[in-house]
Amino acid sequence: MEIAYWIVGGLLALFYVYAGGKKVAQSQEALRPMMGWVDTVPMPLVRTIGALELLGAAGLILPPLTGIAPGLAIAAAAGLVLIQVGGIVTHVSRGEARMIGLNIGLLVAAGVAVWLATVWV
Repeated sequence: MEIAYWIVGGLLALFYVYAGGKKVAQSQEALRPMMGWVDTVPMPLVRTIGALELLGAAGLILPPLTGIAPGLAIAAAAGLVLIQVGGIVTHVSRGEARMIGLNIGLLVAAGVAVWLATVWV
């Protein structure tokens, strides 16, 4: 189960470092082609979501790696589940139900990470 966690957690962390880093560092104009929803959400909220994604990525990797508070990996994965629930709600409310495939995949992967992270608790 530990190997499975590191595969799932590592891939999720890579994705969220990329996506969260873009949300934190790039302008609204640069994000718009990839994330059309940034037009309807205030940029401070977009930056907050990006920071939460970065913290979630760190929480997936650092606690199990260091052995310090490894239960935080469960909280990090659960937080990423909640971020994807918010993403699904945002897309559906904008009439973009066809675009939730990635969100559902990330939600499932984060849910699996929650389950696999119980190895350390």
